[in-house]
Amino acid sequence: MAAPGQNLAVVVHRAGDLRLENRPIPEPGPNEVLLRMHSVGICGSDVHYWQHGQIGDFVVKDPMVLGHEASGTVVKVGSGVTHLKPGDRVAIEPGVPREMDEFCKTGRYNLSPTIFFCATPPDDGNLCRYYKHSASYCYKLPDNVTFEEGALIEPLSVGIHACKRAGVTLGSKVFVSGSDLSASRLQKAKEVGADFTIQVKNETPQEVASKVESLLGCMPEITVECTGVQACIQAGIYATRSGGTLVLVGLGPDMVTVPIVNAAVREVDIRGIFRYCNTWPVAIALLASKRINVKPLVTHRFPLEKALEAFETTKRGEGVKVMLKCDPTDHNP
Repeated sequence: MAAPGQNLAVVVHRAGDLRLENRPIPEPGPNEVLLRMHSVGICGSDVHYWQHGQIGDFVVKDPMVLGHEASGTVVKVGSGVTHLKPGDRVAIEPGVPREMDEFCKTGRYNLSPTIFFCATPPDDGNLCRYYKHSASYCYKLPDNVTFEEGALIEPLSVGIHACKRAGVTLGSKVFVSGSDLSASRLQKAKEVGADFTIQVKNETPQEVASKVESLLGCMPEITVECTGVQACIQAGIYATRSGGTLVLVGLGPDMVTVPIVNAAVREVDIRGIFRYCNTWPVAIALLASKRINVKPLVTHRFPLEKALEAFETTKRGEGVKVMLKCDPTDHNP
């Protein structure tokens, strides 16, 4: 256990104001655990809060600890916790319902309007040395799953939830709209499983859709749109096979113009997703069985003391995933 005050944290105060500062080491409640944080990934939303001080209606009004892609080691358990013990390595699900409302009862707790969510104002995140969290939303990691893989379960969960909402199954033809402007990211997509890639330049949405069909040899049943950009949503509608599904993962402007009649008359279902729910056990099983490999996605690592440099690296769009190492005694993956 660190001495009092040795809880370095990455804190955004307002737009453009990011600081490293010491905070008290928290005391876990009866159903909580205290964690010594190990690996925390930097998300685009973390950078957005730093640069703009808000995302939509979520506004940074008080200093807020960033970070929600995280794993760590249990160092202390609350009196009511029975499934975890000190020394357990865990991945953290950042969204914790505060009450048993109708969304929780139907298994869609991510939609609960009062949910606690790490690094979403006013809730502090876990980009710090020590952090307390609901024990029920800490998942034990198998020995063959690293801390970094545990931290990557959060972005992986977005993909799993999107695939569930879209009905992806073995043999599905899927068009993922997301990293098509960056040659290096397209190459990384190829490395981790994409069959084909398209680097979009000045094509119209209809032309992009035509290219997708040409490469796949058919129109995809499912499109997963990860940018929120109007032209990409349009391309997603045009590209999706009649009777198929378009899932909107990326968030852009409140209002966009889309070819809704084209979607309607071809019975293309348009579905939204909000974060994820019930995905950590699935993700852990996928990682433990080596069905998927997320390790190549980590391209940069920084110690927590160099967090400001790490955020600048992410802001510049370098690499894919920048990982911060929060435990000064262990910088292993």
